[in-house]
Amino acid sequence: MYFAAVALTILSGLFYAAGNHQLGSFSSDVCRYGGMFCDSPHYVLVVAILAAAWGKFVSIR
Repeated sequence: MYFAAVALTILSGLFYAAGNHQLGSFSSDVCRYGGMFCDSPHYVLVVAILAAAWGKFVSIR
């Protein structure tokens, strides 16, 4: 679950950068397929936080 949380955090950063057109021509490609997430990258970040919390909750030590 931690892997999923890290991957979602990276995707959130990617969508944030693409939404602000900081990736050059790659921004238009990213926003074409994930337009809603380019407009609101915090949705992906919230899911990443929930995944990390869930991973912490179900981990056995």
